[in-house]
Amino acid sequence: MSTHTVHSITALTPELEAILKEDTDRRLRNLIAANIKTRYSRSSPQLSDFRLAIEDKDVQNDESILSDFRQLVSPTDYESYRPYMMMFNSRPCKLSEVENMLAPGLPIYIPLSSATTQKKPKQFAKYFRPQPYSPNPSPFHVRATSLIFTLAYRDSVEVVTDSGEVVTRIPVCNESIGVTRTQNNWSIETDGTRMASIIPGHTAPWATGFIIHYRSFLLIHALFALANPSLEGFSVTFIPCFIDMVHRVKQEWDVLVSSIRNGIIPDFDQIDHVRPYLQLNMGANPQRADELQNIGPPLSYPGWAQQVWPNLKLLTGVCSGTFAASLPQARSILGPNVIIQNPFYICTECLIGRTLNFEDTETFVVATDDLIEFLDMREERPHGQVLQAWDLQPGKFYQPVSTTHDGLWRYLIDDVIQVTGFDPRNGLPVFKYSRRKNLELRLPHVIITEADLVTVIHAISGEDIVEVQEFTTVVDDRKFPQIVGFFVSVTGDIGPNAKSARQEAFAALVATSDEHQIAFDADKFCLPTIRIVKPGTFADYRRWRGESMKVGVGQIKLPSVLSDPEAQEWMSERIMLEL
Repeated sequence: MSTHTVHSITALTPELEAILKEDTDRRLRNLIAANIKTRYSRSSPQLSDFRLAIEDKDVQNDESILSDFRQLVSPTDYESYRPYMMMFNSRPCKLSEVENMLAPGLPIYIPLSSATTQKKPKQFAKYFRPQPYSPNPSPFHVRATSLIFTLAYRDSVEVVTDSGEVVTRIPVCNESIGVTRTQNNWSIETDGTRMASIIPGHTAPWATGFIIHYRSFLLIHALFALANPSLEGFSVTFIPCFIDMVHRVKQEWDVLVSSIRNGIIPDFDQIDHVRPYLQLNMGANPQRADELQNIGPPLSYPGWAQQVWPNLKLLTGVCSGTFAASLPQARSILGPNVIIQNPFYICTECLIGRTLNFEDTETFVVATDDLIEFLDMREERPHGQVLQAWDLQPGKFYQPVSTTHDGLWRYLIDDVIQVTGFDPRNGLPVFKYSRRKNLELRLPHVIITEADLVTVIHAISGEDIVEVQEFTTVVDDRKFPQIVGFFVSVTGDIGPNAKSARQEAFAALVATSDEHQIAFDADKFCLPTIRIVKPGTFADYRRWRGESMKVGVGQIKLPSVLSDPEAQEWMSERIMLEL
């Protein structure tokens, strides 16, 4: 396979800066023109000064519109939009009250945030756009893919006229579901016509996407993938989902192989509503069952997946930031010849970046679907000057600010990125994800960021201590003083130097801030605690959290900081060993 590698540059040339400014101004002008007459833009207090400044101006042609926006529109957060989004929860939901709410027309889906940092997910509105989000093109064609995405939606909003006639039904769902449905033009009205079908290029029946039970969802996808020796790719929302599936395969290996042998769908939990559609696509294949039996279950040796699927080329899913902890095990399962691709840096609110190079899972270039601006993280004021792409400096940390096709105006994305350079083709910033802005541990002597926690995990993860698969943290207040507490899932056995894990973790923390050593010397801080959870705990957490919040399969992420007391108690009940 031949791919062209793009190498970022550390400074913009005058030509690139001119191109970047022209493109940014064009996108901003188009976004303003598209959304200036919506309900939000006509009534939001956050836009009052801007409305007054442009009320007699030609939005499409007056150049001063751009400077008005940059001078008069302050950064916004979700509270600015909550009253408008709540209108979609009215029953009945009247067309006259929700049309042109945040963007022209009606939303095509309403995604829910993953609720990583909150008890309840936030709702957003996503409107039609000619080209839905798409990743950078693959350098090779993948003909058969196991698409491990849920297709079920949480609810639907019926929009009605004043006389009660239903105009449309808007699915309330995960962002990944909404994007997938939009890209493929899969409306909820026509779901029933596809239930028994296998979409060309996929391995499992359409109905598999409507299994809500997380374990069964993974096992049925695995069953159809195992039955297909020609499989070339896996696509998941987050890489830990693939790891979860492999562990489930190990647990149910004999059941899955027997099902392939006799052609009968196993009796897994909560699949009765789709079983007839699954069974129509499940034929007996004793020869394939024998092949699998000879290969053996996963996790018994490196490169297992290439033995099962000789043509496997690609695993696609989000695997940067805290999700990178799953990469070593994923690579061990896949073997050296399978590429892991991280297609996007995306959040529920908007697409922020695409990978710069196909095989680089950590480096992104700012996307041009919407407008991304930036706040300097060194700025002491709550909302400092919003910077443009050409104002950025490699090595510095910024908070993305997004103005979108879907009606968000200078919306603060609660992440921190580090700019590393610029794309030599168009001048767009190149960056790496650093951390969640407000997802951090607060101790009396210091604030510990997500990036610091990842540094600790890297320090203790290895064959001689423990091979960490996933982790989360809490403020461990079981004893005084309060300290950092890690919950970790591990791969394989505990290493011979496991007793040094707490000391290694502490050393890694001290490397991030001298304040830890000062507090330790003053008896205000202790070595971090490390509690190893039972196998499958984090997969069960995603299932439990999704069911308790009524959020779809695959949307729940394991936060690096577990702040919810109920979730902390749930995790504490599943401790296998404390180092």
